[in-house]
Amino acid sequence: MPDAEQIRVHEIYASIQGESTFAGLPCTFVRLSRCNLRCRWCDTPQAFEGGTQMARTEVREKALSFGTPLVELTGGEPLLQAGAIPLLRELCDAGRTVLLETSGERDISMVDPRVHRIMDLKAPGSDESHRNRWENIAHLTHRDEVKIVLADRTDYEWAKAVIEEHGLADRVNEVLLSPVWGELDPKDLVAWVLRDDLQVRVQIQMHKVIWDADAEGV
Repeated sequence: MPDAEQIRVHEIYASIQGESTFAGLPCTFVRLSRCNLRCRWCDTPQAFEGGTQMARTEVREKALSFGTPLVELTGGEPLLQAGAIPLLRELCDAGRTVLLETSGERDISMVDPRVHRIMDLKAPGSDESHRNRWENIAHLTHRDEVKIVLADRTDYEWAKAVIEEHGLADRVNEVLLSPVWGELDPKDLVAWVLRDDLQVRVQIQMHKVIWDADAEGV
């Protein structure tokens, strides 16, 4: 049985939220180690393995010590670790606004309903679109957000069809479309969205604009 009292952590730090509808707000990031996907454009391969084994209580206290009202659990894929579910609940209990960044390949139904789940859907350009857990869509609410990272026009057309087929614009708080950094020009994405009158939020990774695109701990 997985040990929910221990969590393998890559890093814990305070910065500003770089994505989602919370972009620009001070946020403490708890980045867990391990991921079972290998998206072609992944910008955090350093979190695939390794990390430091910590007691869940220690992770929680360190996250709270930064004092930011906003805390995000990310990875890697945080839901690979049994301790993620109780940690999310405990952070909510501590009065924080809690975000979960998840690939969407893991079951999200057990996540505390107070958590804002930011769930990826993997487009074909990621080479991992076959890993999407479509059953998760039924668990999404207006508290949640869906993010789709796009490498090209093919990915955009795929995303547009998925948004319509699953009624995502009505199901979640926001659908977020992000260009792959250095591959898809954000201006092209904006032009497509405007042309199609697509009800989504175009976002770029703010932290990569402020700091170096490969910087860690920011």
